Amino acid sequence: MLKLSCVSKIHQAGEVQTTALDRIDLEIDAGEYVAITGPSGCGKSTLLSLLGLLDVPSSGEYWFDGTNVAGWSEAKLNALRRGRIGFIFQSFNLIEELSVFENVELALEYTGMPSREREAKVTAMLNKLGVLHRAGHRPSQLSGGQQQRVAIARALVAGPAVLLADEPTGNLDTAHGDEVMRLLRTINAEGTTVVMVTHSPAHAAQASRTINLLDGRIMVDALRAA
Repeated sequence: MLKLSCVSKIHQAGEVQTTALDRIDLEIDAGEYVAITGPSGCGKSTLLSLLGLLDVPSSGEYWFDGTNVAGWSEAKLNALRRGRIGFIFQSFNLIEELSVFENVELALEYTGMPSREREAKVTAMLNKLGVLHRAGHRPSQLSGGQQQRVAIARALVAGPAVLLADEPTGNLDTAHGDEVMRLLRTINAEGTTVVMVTHSPAHAAQASRTINLLDGRIMVDALRAA
């Protein structure tokens, strides 16, 4: 479903070049649950951004669902990403001026979906994640765990095939972090491809496959023992 072929990403700042990713070859099949690990600065978030079509490689090819999207314009990437890729961030990225319901509905804004259908989908997703009773609240009125549940609802409401999570438990205590990990396992069991960046060895061990990066290169690519 996702395939990187000899992908490199180089950042240029003046005359200084920094290689974030160095000739990465990677394939992720539909339905996999992949954890990306490694020390800070090793390229984890850059890799996730490329997989999520938020960034483009400096060289190499990226095949998304059978189509090579390397070199596509930002407008084309946005159109492809919409509704097909969901994102969960460490900092939640909820909009304080909007209610919980409105934050989740935002993910459906440009789909052309009728308002009644949007309302039904948002209501069902909030109910599924146990935060429907908070639909009228602002993000600041929620606990960290509840905010992350809302962020997950927003990521899933359009029914994406791929869910990308960047340190989804980083701002949560242990109990709420474990709760989010259970949700990710459930989401994956229901058929969604999950790719998660994490610093936690315990959380990485819950994925079916672990990819360890160092200095922009894949050092380990291992399936979890049955």
